Amino acid sequence: MASLSDNGDNGTQLRTLSLRRDEQVLQQPSLEGHEENDDGPGLDQVDRGRAAWRMLLSAFIFESLLWGFPLSFGVFQNYYSQLPEYANQPYVSVIGTVASGISYMGAPIIIPFLKRTGKYRVYMIWVGWSICILGILASSFARTLPTVIFTQGVMYGVGFTVFYYPIIGMVNEYWVARRGMAYGVLCSASGFSGIFMPLTLEALLKRFGLPTTLRAVAVGLAVCTGPLIPLLKARKQPARAVGERDTSGPRATEVRDDSVPESTTDWGFLRVPLFWIYTVSNLMQGLGYFFPALYLPSYATALGMSATQGALLLSIMSVSQVLGQLSFGYLSDRRFSVNVLTLTSTSVTAIAVLTLWGLARKFPVLCVFTMIYGFFGAGYTAMWARMGTAVTSDGTAAFAAFGLFNFGKGLGNVLAGPISGGLLLNSVDTVKYGAGRYKAVILFAGSCMLASAASATASYFRPWKASTARH
Repeated sequence: MASLSDNGDNGTQLRTLSLRRDEQVLQQPSLEGHEENDDGPGLDQVDRGRAAWRMLLSAFIFESLLWGFPLSFGVFQNYYSQLPEYANQPYVSVIGTVASGISYMGAPIIIPFLKRTGKYRVYMIWVGWSICILGILASSFARTLPTVIFTQGVMYGVGFTVFYYPIIGMVNEYWVARRGMAYGVLCSASGFSGIFMPLTLEALLKRFGLPTTLRAVAVGLAVCTGPLIPLLKARKQPARAVGERDTSGPRATEVRDDSVPESTTDWGFLRVPLFWIYTVSNLMQGLGYFFPALYLPSYATALGMSATQGALLLSIMSVSQVLGQLSFGYLSDRRFSVNVLTLTSTSVTAIAVLTLWGLARKFPVLCVFTMIYGFFGAGYTAMWARMGTAVTSDGTAAFAAFGLFNFGKGLGNVLAGPISGGLLLNSVDTVKYGAGRYKAVILFAGSCMLASAASATASYFRPWKASTARH
Protein backbone atom coordinates (compact mmCIF):
# COMPACT_ATOMS: atom_id res chain seq x y z
CA MET A 1 0.00 0.00 0.00
CA ALA A 2 2.34 6.91 0.80
CA SER A 3 2.26 9.99 2.88
CA LEU A 4 -0.09 12.85 3.72
CA SER A 5 0.22 16.60 4.06
CA ASP A 6 1.83 19.06 6.42
CA ASN A 7 0.37 17.30 9.37
CA GLY A 8 0.41 13.98 7.62
CA ASP A 9 0.92 13.36 3.92
CA ASN A 10 0.47 10.01 2.58
CA GLY A 11 1.75 4.70 1.30
CA THR A 12 3.00 1.00 2.23
CA GLN A 13 3.50 2.94 0.33
CA LEU A 14 0.24 8.77 0.14
CA ARG A 15 0.47 3.34 1.47
CA THR A 16 -0.80 4.28 0.27
CA LEU A 17 -0.90 1.13 0.54
CA SER A 18 0.79 0.09 2.09
CA LEU A 19 4.59 2.11 3.06
CA ARG A 20 5.86 1.26 0.17
CA ARG A 21 8.55 3.34 -1.40
CA ASP A 22 5.97 5.20 -3.47
CA GLU A 23 4.51 6.88 -0.43
CA GLN A 24 7.21 9.50 -0.43
CA VAL A 25 5.29 11.77 -2.77
CA LEU A 26 2.45 12.13 -0.34
CA GLN A 27 4.06 14.47 2.06
CA GLN A 28 4.01 18.25 2.02
CA PRO A 29 7.19 20.06 3.01
CA SER A 30 5.87 22.01 5.95
CA LEU A 31 8.73 20.87 8.15
CA GLU A 32 11.37 20.73 5.45
CA GLY A 33 14.70 21.86 6.69
CA HIS A 34 14.19 21.05 10.35
CA GLU A 35 16.63 18.68 11.89
CA GLU A 36 15.68 19.28 15.43
CA ASN A 37 13.64 21.71 17.46
CA ASP A 38 15.03 22.72 20.82
CA ASP A 39 13.08 25.93 21.19
CA GLY A 40 11.67 24.99 24.53
CA PRO A 41 10.97 22.19 26.96
CA GLY A 42 8.86 19.26 25.82
CA LEU A 43 9.43 19.74 22.10
CA ASP A 44 10.07 16.58 20.06
CA GLN A 45 13.16 16.33 17.91
CA VAL A 46 12.96 15.77 14.17
CA ASP A 47 14.84 12.90 12.49
CA ARG A 48 16.21 11.71 15.82
CA GLY A 49 15.32 11.19 19.45
CA ARG A 50 13.24 8.74 21.42
CA ALA A 51 9.86 10.04 20.27
CA ALA A 52 10.77 9.80 16.58
CA TRP A 53 12.06 6.25 16.86
CA ARG A 54 9.11 5.19 19.00
CA MET A 55 6.76 6.50 16.33
CA LEU A 56 8.63 4.71 13.55
CA LEU A 57 8.78 1.40 15.42
CA SER A 58 5.06 1.54 16.21
CA ALA A 59 4.24 2.28 12.57
CA PHE A 60 6.48 -0.62 11.50
CA ILE A 61 4.55 -3.06 13.69
CA PHE A 62 1.19 -1.79 12.44
CA GLU A 63 2.40 -2.04 8.85
CA SER A 64 3.84 -5.53 9.17
CA LEU A 65 0.89 -7.11 10.96
CA LEU A 66 -2.22 -5.30 9.77
CA TRP A 67 -1.10 -4.95 6.15
CA GLY A 68 0.54 -8.36 6.14
CA PHE A 69 -2.81 -10.02 6.89
CA PRO A 70 -4.62 -9.09 3.64
CA LEU A 71 -1.43 -9.67 1.64
CA SER A 72 -1.49 -13.27 2.89
CA PHE A 73 -5.03 -13.93 1.66
CA GLY A 74 -3.79 -16.48 -0.87
CA VAL A 75 -3.52 -18.92 2.03
CA PHE A 76 -7.20 -18.37 2.88
CA GLN A 77 -8.08 -18.54 -0.82
CA ASN A 78 -6.61 -22.03 -1.00
CA TYR A 79 -8.34 -23.12 2.21
CA TYR A 80 -11.74 -21.67 1.29
CA SER A 81 -11.66 -23.43 -2.08
CA GLN A 82 -11.37 -26.80 -0.30
CA LEU A 83 -14.35 -26.27 2.02
CA PRO A 84 -17.62 -27.87 0.82
CA GLU A 85 -19.63 -24.67 1.26
CA TYR A 86 -17.18 -22.68 -0.88
CA ALA A 87 -15.82 -25.36 -3.22
CA ASN A 88 -18.06 -24.32 -6.12
CA GLN A 89 -17.81 -20.59 -5.46
CA PRO A 90 -15.62 -18.99 -8.16
CA TYR A 91 -15.65 -15.59 -6.48
CA VAL A 92 -13.90 -16.41 -3.21
CA SER A 93 -10.97 -14.30 -4.42
CA VAL A 94 -13.16 -11.19 -4.13
CA ILE A 95 -12.64 -11.31 -0.36
CA GLY A 96 -8.93 -10.58 -0.60
CA THR A 97 -9.06 -8.16 -3.51
CA VAL A 98 -11.70 -6.02 -1.83
CA ALA A 99 -9.74 -5.82 1.43
CA SER A 100 -6.54 -4.60 -0.19
CA GLY A 101 -8.20 -2.70 -3.03
CA ILE A 102 -10.23 -0.43 -0.76
CA SER A 103 -7.07 0.67 1.03
CA TYR A 104 -5.68 1.91 -2.29
CA MET A 105 -8.90 3.45 -3.57
CA GLY A 106 -9.51 5.28 -0.32
CA ALA A 107 -6.34 7.38 -0.61
CA PRO A 108 -7.80 10.25 -2.69
CA ILE A 109 -10.72 10.46 -0.26
CA ILE A 110 -9.08 10.16 3.14
CA ILE A 111 -6.02 12.34 2.49
CA PRO A 112 -7.90 15.59 1.69
CA PHE A 113 -10.07 14.93 4.74
CA LEU A 114 -7.01 14.60 6.96
CA LYS A 115 -5.53 17.82 5.62
CA ARG A 116 -8.50 19.67 7.09
CA THR A 117 -9.22 17.64 10.22
CA GLY A 118 -5.78 16.56 11.39
CA LYS A 119 -6.68 16.99 15.05
CA TYR A 120 -8.95 13.93 14.83
CA ARG A 121 -6.22 11.56 13.69
CA VAL A 122 -5.93 9.66 16.97
CA TYR A 123 -9.68 9.03 17.01
CA MET A 124 -9.51 7.81 13.41
CA ILE A 125 -6.79 5.34 14.36
CA TRP A 126 -8.91 3.91 17.16
CA VAL A 127 -12.01 3.68 14.95
CA GLY A 128 -10.24 2.17 11.94
CA TRP A 129 -8.29 -0.30 14.06
CA SER A 130 -11.48 -1.44 15.79
CA ILE A 131 -13.25 -1.97 12.47
CA CYS A 132 -10.38 -4.15 11.25
CA ILE A 133 -10.37 -6.35 14.34
CA LEU A 134 -14.16 -6.63 14.40
CA GLY A 135 -14.18 -7.49 10.70
CA ILE A 136 -11.87 -10.45 11.23
CA LEU A 137 -13.79 -11.58 14.31
CA ALA A 138 -17.15 -11.29 12.55
CA SER A 139 -15.88 -13.28 9.57
CA SER A 140 -15.24 -16.24 11.87
CA PHE A 141 -19.02 -16.51 12.36
CA ALA A 142 -19.89 -16.02 8.68
CA ARG A 143 -21.38 -18.92 6.80
CA THR A 144 -22.07 -17.41 3.38
CA LEU A 145 -19.73 -15.88 0.81
CA PRO A 146 -21.41 -12.44 0.74
CA THR A 147 -21.05 -12.21 4.52
CA VAL A 148 -17.37 -13.14 4.37
CA ILE A 149 -16.78 -10.58 1.60
CA PHE A 150 -18.39 -7.89 3.74
CA THR A 151 -16.58 -8.73 6.99
CA GLN A 152 -13.13 -9.96 5.97
CA GLY A 153 -13.14 -7.84 2.81
CA VAL A 154 -15.09 -4.58 3.02
CA MET A 155 -14.91 -4.02 6.78
CA TYR A 156 -11.22 -4.75 6.94
CA GLY A 157 -10.43 -2.59 3.92
CA VAL A 158 -12.39 0.39 5.22
CA GLY A 159 -10.90 0.06 8.69
CA PHE A 160 -7.38 -0.12 7.34
CA THR A 161 -7.90 2.99 5.24
CA VAL A 162 -9.24 4.95 8.20
CA PHE A 163 -6.35 4.18 10.56
CA TYR A 164 -3.42 3.83 8.18
CA TYR A 165 -3.12 7.27 6.64
CA PRO A 166 -3.24 9.16 9.96
CA ILE A 167 -0.29 7.04 11.11
CA ILE A 168 1.71 7.88 8.00
CA GLY A 169 0.97 11.55 8.57
CA MET A 170 2.46 11.33 12.05
CA VAL A 171 5.55 9.59 10.70
CA ASN A 172 6.02 12.48 8.27
CA GLU A 173 6.05 14.95 11.15
CA TYR A 174 8.90 13.19 12.93
CA TRP A 175 10.99 12.28 9.89
CA VAL A 176 11.88 15.03 7.42
CA ALA A 177 15.51 15.07 6.27
CA ARG A 178 15.73 11.30 6.91
CA ARG A 179 12.27 10.49 5.61
CA GLY A 180 13.68 8.26 2.89
CA MET A 181 15.32 6.12 5.56
CA ALA A 182 12.09 6.04 7.56
CA TYR A 183 10.08 4.91 4.56
CA GLY A 184 12.73 2.32 3.79
CA VAL A 185 12.16 0.85 7.24
CA LEU A 186 8.42 0.84 6.69
CA CYS A 187 8.81 -0.67 3.23
CA SER A 188 10.55 -3.63 4.79
CA ALA A 189 7.65 -4.25 7.18
CA SER A 190 5.47 -6.14 4.71
CA GLY A 191 8.46 -8.22 3.66
CA PHE A 192 9.20 -9.03 7.29
CA SER A 193 5.66 -10.19 7.99
CA GLY A 194 5.53 -11.94 4.63
CA ILE A 195 8.24 -14.31 5.80
CA PHE A 196 6.22 -15.77 8.65
CA MET A 197 2.55 -14.76 8.30
CA PRO A 198 1.53 -17.01 5.36
CA LEU A 199 3.25 -20.01 6.96
CA THR A 200 1.71 -19.22 10.35
CA LEU A 201 -1.78 -18.87 8.92
CA GLU A 202 -1.45 -22.11 6.96
CA ALA A 203 -0.33 -23.98 10.09
CA LEU A 204 -3.21 -22.56 12.14
CA LEU A 205 -5.78 -23.41 9.48
CA LYS A 206 -4.46 -26.94 9.19
CA ARG A 207 -4.57 -27.57 12.93
CA PHE A 208 -7.56 -25.56 14.18
CA GLY A 209 -9.76 -24.85 11.18
CA LEU A 210 -11.14 -21.58 9.85
CA PRO A 211 -13.29 -20.11 12.69
CA THR A 212 -10.72 -20.68 15.42
CA THR A 213 -7.90 -19.36 13.24
CA LEU A 214 -9.76 -16.14 12.44
CA ARG A 215 -10.57 -15.57 16.10
CA ALA A 216 -6.98 -16.26 17.09
CA VAL A 217 -5.77 -13.81 14.43
CA ALA A 218 -8.20 -11.15 15.65
CA VAL A 219 -7.04 -11.56 19.24
CA GLY A 220 -3.38 -11.72 18.24
CA LEU A 221 -3.54 -8.56 16.14
CA ALA A 222 -5.45 -6.75 18.87
CA VAL A 223 -2.94 -7.74 21.55
CA CYS A 224 0.11 -6.92 19.42
CA THR A 225 -1.10 -3.58 18.05
CA GLY A 226 -3.73 -2.23 20.45
CA PRO A 227 -1.30 -1.28 23.25
CA LEU A 228 0.75 0.70 20.71
CA ILE A 229 -2.04 3.11 19.79
CA PRO A 230 -1.43 5.38 22.83
CA LEU A 231 2.15 5.73 21.57
CA LEU A 232 0.95 7.13 18.24
CA LYS A 233 1.08 10.81 19.02
CA ALA A 234 1.44 13.85 16.81
CA ARG A 235 4.80 15.57 17.15
CA LYS A 236 4.99 18.45 19.61
CA GLN A 237 6.05 21.54 17.72
CA PRO A 238 7.02 25.03 18.85
CA ALA A 239 4.17 27.49 19.06
CA ARG A 240 4.69 30.30 16.57
CA ALA A 241 2.46 32.74 14.86
CA VAL A 242 1.30 31.85 11.39
CA GLY A 243 3.70 33.26 8.84
CA GLU A 244 6.56 33.54 11.34
CA ARG A 245 9.89 32.15 10.18
CA ASP A 246 11.38 29.19 12.06
CA THR A 247 15.12 29.71 12.27
CA SER A 248 15.99 26.81 14.54
CA GLY A 249 17.16 24.62 11.66
CA PRO A 250 19.87 25.13 9.07
CA ARG A 251 17.30 26.34 6.53
CA ALA A 252 14.64 28.77 7.65
CA THR A 253 11.05 27.75 6.97
CA GLU A 254 7.76 29.49 7.30
CA VAL A 255 5.30 28.20 9.87
CA ARG A 256 1.97 27.34 8.31
CA ASP A 257 -1.43 27.12 9.96
CA ASP A 258 -2.57 23.54 9.45
CA SER A 259 -6.09 24.42 10.50
CA VAL A 260 -6.50 26.51 7.37
CA PRO A 261 -7.24 24.54 4.19
CA GLU A 262 -4.48 24.70 1.63
CA SER A 263 -4.82 26.33 -1.75
CA THR A 264 -6.93 24.63 -4.37
CA THR A 265 -5.21 21.87 -6.30
CA ASP A 266 -4.35 22.69 -9.90
CA TRP A 267 -6.03 19.92 -11.88
CA GLY A 268 -4.51 21.07 -15.14
CA PHE A 269 -2.51 17.86 -15.38
CA LEU A 270 -5.77 16.10 -16.30
CA ARG A 271 -5.44 17.75 -19.71
CA VAL A 272 -1.93 16.38 -20.19
CA PRO A 273 -1.97 13.30 -22.50
CA LEU A 274 0.97 11.78 -20.65
CA PHE A 275 -1.11 11.56 -17.47
CA TRP A 276 -3.69 9.41 -19.24
CA ILE A 277 -0.97 7.24 -20.76
CA TYR A 278 0.34 6.57 -17.27
CA THR A 279 -3.21 6.09 -15.97
CA VAL A 280 -4.05 3.42 -18.55
CA SER A 281 -0.72 1.69 -17.95
CA ASN A 282 -1.28 1.77 -14.19
CA LEU A 283 -4.85 0.46 -14.46
CA MET A 284 -3.82 -2.44 -16.69
CA GLN A 285 -0.92 -3.28 -14.41
CA GLY A 286 -3.28 -3.23 -11.43
CA LEU A 287 -5.75 -5.52 -13.19
CA GLY A 288 -3.15 -8.22 -13.72
CA TYR A 289 -0.84 -7.75 -10.79
CA PHE A 290 -2.77 -9.46 -7.98
CA PHE A 291 -3.54 -12.82 -9.62
CA PRO A 292 -0.33 -14.64 -8.61
CA ALA A 293 -0.73 -13.66 -4.96
CA LEU A 294 -4.33 -14.88 -5.07
CA TYR A 295 -3.84 -18.18 -6.84
CA LEU A 296 -0.28 -19.43 -6.37
CA PRO A 297 -1.15 -21.50 -3.26
CA SER A 298 -4.17 -23.01 -5.03
CA TYR A 299 -2.11 -23.59 -8.17
CA ALA A 300 0.55 -25.38 -6.15
CA THR A 301 -2.10 -27.57 -4.52
CA ALA A 302 -3.54 -28.42 -7.94
CA LEU A 303 -0.09 -29.66 -8.99
CA GLY A 304 0.07 -31.96 -5.96
CA MET A 305 2.23 -29.78 -3.73
CA SER A 306 1.52 -29.26 -0.04
CA ALA A 307 -0.31 -26.30 1.43
CA THR A 308 2.91 -25.38 3.24
CA GLN A 309 4.73 -25.11 -0.08
CA GLY A 310 1.96 -22.87 -1.38
CA ALA A 311 2.30 -20.58 1.64
CA LEU A 312 6.07 -20.56 1.21
CA LEU A 313 5.63 -19.20 -2.32
CA LEU A 314 3.83 -16.18 -0.88
CA SER A 315 6.61 -15.67 1.64
CA ILE A 316 9.23 -15.69 -1.11
CA MET A 317 7.18 -13.27 -3.19
CA SER A 318 6.74 -10.89 -0.28
CA VAL A 319 10.47 -10.59 0.30
CA SER A 320 11.10 -10.11 -3.42
CA GLN A 321 8.49 -7.36 -3.55
CA VAL A 322 10.26 -5.33 -0.90
CA LEU A 323 13.61 -5.73 -2.65
CA GLY A 324 12.02 -4.73 -5.94
CA GLN A 325 10.41 -1.59 -4.58
CA LEU A 326 13.58 -0.47 -2.87
CA SER A 327 15.68 -1.18 -5.98
CA PHE A 328 13.36 0.56 -8.42
CA GLY A 329 12.97 3.43 -5.99
CA TYR A 330 16.73 3.79 -5.77
CA LEU A 331 17.09 3.78 -9.56
CA SER A 332 14.31 6.33 -9.78
CA ASP A 333 16.10 8.60 -7.32
CA ARG A 334 19.25 8.23 -9.44
CA ARG A 335 17.33 9.82 -12.31
CA PHE A 336 16.89 6.73 -14.44
CA SER A 337 14.14 7.28 -17.01
CA VAL A 338 10.77 6.50 -15.47
CA ASN A 339 9.58 5.20 -18.84
CA VAL A 340 12.46 2.74 -19.09
CA LEU A 341 11.88 1.51 -15.55
CA THR A 342 8.14 1.17 -16.16
CA LEU A 343 8.66 -0.78 -19.38
CA THR A 344 11.19 -3.04 -17.68
CA SER A 345 8.81 -3.78 -14.81
CA THR A 346 5.78 -4.61 -16.95
CA SER A 347 7.64 -6.45 -19.73
CA VAL A 348 9.58 -8.76 -17.43
CA THR A 349 6.50 -9.58 -15.34
CA ALA A 350 4.48 -10.32 -18.48
CA ILE A 351 7.10 -12.74 -19.76
CA ALA A 352 7.43 -14.39 -16.35
CA VAL A 353 3.67 -14.91 -16.04
CA LEU A 354 3.15 -16.30 -19.54
CA THR A 355 6.14 -18.63 -19.45
CA LEU A 356 7.34 -19.54 -15.96
CA TRP A 357 3.94 -19.58 -14.27
CA GLY A 358 1.94 -21.04 -17.13
CA LEU A 359 4.44 -23.81 -17.82
CA ALA A 360 5.53 -24.52 -14.23
CA ARG A 361 5.11 -28.07 -12.98
CA LYS A 362 7.74 -28.20 -10.24
CA PHE A 363 8.13 -26.29 -7.00
CA PRO A 364 11.61 -24.88 -7.81
CA VAL A 365 10.26 -23.34 -11.02
CA LEU A 366 7.44 -21.67 -9.10
CA CYS A 367 10.00 -20.35 -6.62
CA VAL A 368 11.97 -18.75 -9.45
CA PHE A 369 8.75 -17.26 -10.82
CA THR A 370 7.76 -15.73 -7.49
CA MET A 371 11.19 -14.15 -7.06
CA ILE A 372 11.17 -12.59 -10.54
CA TYR A 373 7.53 -11.56 -10.41
CA GLY A 374 7.73 -10.11 -6.92
CA PHE A 375 10.86 -8.09 -7.70
CA PHE A 376 9.83 -6.60 -11.04
CA GLY A 377 6.08 -6.43 -10.45
CA ALA A 378 6.26 -4.55 -7.15
CA GLY A 379 8.84 -2.17 -8.57
CA TYR A 380 6.13 -0.54 -10.68
CA THR A 381 4.52 1.31 -7.79
CA ALA A 382 7.86 2.90 -6.93
CA MET A 383 7.43 4.87 -10.16
CA TRP A 384 4.24 6.64 -9.09
CA ALA A 385 6.01 9.59 -7.52
CA ARG A 386 8.09 10.17 -10.64
CA MET A 387 5.03 9.79 -12.85
CA GLY A 388 3.39 12.56 -10.86
CA THR A 389 6.31 14.94 -11.32
CA ALA A 390 6.44 14.05 -15.03
CA VAL A 391 2.92 15.35 -15.66
CA THR A 392 3.09 18.48 -13.48
CA SER A 393 5.70 20.63 -11.81
CA ASP A 394 3.30 21.71 -9.06
CA GLY A 395 3.88 19.79 -5.83
CA THR A 396 0.23 19.79 -4.75
CA ALA A 397 -0.90 18.64 -8.19
CA ALA A 398 1.73 15.89 -8.22
CA PHE A 399 0.35 14.79 -4.86
CA ALA A 400 -3.15 14.62 -6.38
CA ALA A 401 -1.86 12.64 -9.36
CA PHE A 402 -0.23 10.19 -6.97
CA GLY A 403 -3.57 9.71 -5.21
CA LEU A 404 -5.25 8.96 -8.53
CA PHE A 405 -2.58 6.39 -9.35
CA ASN A 406 -3.38 4.75 -6.00
CA PHE A 407 -7.06 4.76 -6.92
CA GLY A 408 -6.33 3.12 -10.26
CA LYS A 409 -4.29 0.41 -8.60
CA GLY A 410 -7.09 -0.22 -6.12
CA LEU A 411 -9.70 -0.34 -8.87
CA GLY A 412 -7.69 -2.99 -10.67
CA ASN A 413 -7.31 -4.86 -7.39
CA VAL A 414 -11.05 -4.90 -6.70
CA LEU A 415 -11.93 -5.93 -10.26
CA ALA A 416 -9.39 -8.76 -10.21
CA GLY A 417 -11.60 -10.82 -7.89
CA PRO A 418 -14.80 -11.04 -9.96
CA ILE A 419 -12.84 -11.20 -13.23
CA SER A 420 -10.79 -14.16 -12.07
CA GLY A 421 -13.92 -15.89 -10.82
CA GLY A 422 -15.28 -15.88 -14.34
CA LEU A 423 -12.01 -17.12 -15.82
CA LEU A 424 -11.44 -20.19 -13.65
CA LEU A 425 -12.24 -23.52 -15.25
CA ASN A 426 -13.78 -26.40 -13.34
CA SER A 427 -11.28 -29.18 -14.03
CA VAL A 428 -7.56 -29.51 -13.31
CA ASP A 429 -5.25 -31.12 -15.85
CA THR A 430 -1.62 -30.94 -14.79
CA VAL A 431 -0.44 -31.74 -18.32
CA LYS A 432 -2.08 -28.68 -19.86
CA TYR A 433 -0.86 -25.09 -19.78
CA GLY A 434 -1.75 -23.44 -16.47
CA ALA A 435 -2.86 -26.81 -15.08
CA GLY A 436 -5.98 -26.40 -17.20
CA ARG A 437 -8.07 -24.69 -14.53
CA TYR A 438 -5.86 -21.59 -14.34
CA LYS A 439 -5.06 -21.20 -18.05
CA ALA A 440 -7.39 -18.25 -18.68
CA VAL A 441 -6.31 -16.53 -15.44
CA ILE A 442 -2.64 -16.71 -16.40
CA LEU A 443 -3.27 -15.54 -19.96
CA PHE A 444 -5.36 -12.63 -18.71
CA ALA A 445 -2.75 -11.58 -16.14
CA GLY A 446 0.04 -11.74 -18.70
CA SER A 447 -2.02 -9.86 -21.28
CA CYS A 448 -2.73 -7.08 -18.79
CA MET A 449 0.99 -6.67 -18.16
CA LEU A 450 1.66 -6.55 -21.90
CA ALA A 451 -1.08 -3.94 -22.32
CA SER A 452 0.48 -1.90 -19.51
CA ALA A 453 3.85 -2.03 -21.24
CA ALA A 454 2.31 -1.09 -24.59
CA SER A 455 0.56 1.90 -23.03
CA ALA A 456 3.76 3.12 -21.42
CA THR A 457 5.52 2.79 -24.78
CA ALA A 458 3.18 5.43 -26.21
CA SER A 459 5.06 8.06 -24.20
CA TYR A 460 7.89 7.78 -26.73
CA PHE A 461 5.83 8.64 -29.79
CA ARG A 462 4.45 12.08 -28.98
CA PRO A 463 5.86 15.59 -28.38
CA TRP A 464 5.81 15.10 -24.60
CA LYS A 465 8.63 12.59 -24.99
CA ALA A 466 11.20 15.30 -24.49
CA SER A 467 9.74 16.43 -21.19
CA THR A 468 9.52 12.91 -19.78
CA ALA A 469 13.12 12.22 -20.59
CA ARG A 470 14.02 14.58 -17.79
CA HIS A 471 11.94 12.58 -15.34
